[in-house]
Amino acid sequence: MLFRFGCLFLSQWKDRRRRDEYRKRAKVEGYRSRAAYKLAQIDSKFKLIRKGDAVVDLCAAPGGWSQYASKKVGEKGRVIAVDKINIKPIEKVTNVCGDITAFDVILKTIEEVLKDEKVDVVLSDCSPSVSGEWSLDHARQIFLAETSLKIAKKILKLGGNFVVKVFQGDLLGEYITKIKRRFSFVKRLKPKASRKKSAEIYIIAKGFR
Repeated sequence: MLFRFGCLFLSQWKDRRRRDEYRKRAKVEGYRSRAAYKLAQIDSKFKLIRKGDAVVDLCAAPGGWSQYASKKVGEKGRVIAVDKINIKPIEKVTNVCGDITAFDVILKTIEEVLKDEKVDVVLSDCSPSVSGEWSLDHARQIFLAETSLKIAKKILKLGGNFVVKVFQGDLLGEYITKIKRRFSFVKRLKPKASRKKSAEIYIIAKGFR
């Protein structure tokens, strides 16, 4: 029993230490959140974002993913950050204030900003307000992921890429099946920057068809 407790304590300590390290790095490197390193690790493994790409970042606040994407796309690319709260301006990033769950309204707004052009990458790091009741939180998160996929299917170029956060649970299998119908490559990944105890994983989908 003591050995088990000691292992649990050590695991929790290592997890806190890793989170603190990413927070410190974010401060030093100018990112608004340590979540930027989750996207950096995903992108490093799967090569999702290229120079010159057009990227839409859903549920973007506070803006760490948009900051990373903006650096990757460079001067000739563009990043559109979407969130229901106002995001502090980010250089070379276009902010769109709106709730993705108001699907028709936000889709129209995004399309107006895009001027009917399609994008190369859609990112979604959406999370619900957590209630503590796991089945409810999982269902709410999958709903956000479903909505993100609906938006992606409307605005992605053929061959485009999609990254979405999901919570593990009984609704996940059906959701992944829906993604596989529209993308040629689908993988799961839990980045090192994620907390070990967190139920979050990321679905990486490439080759929109």
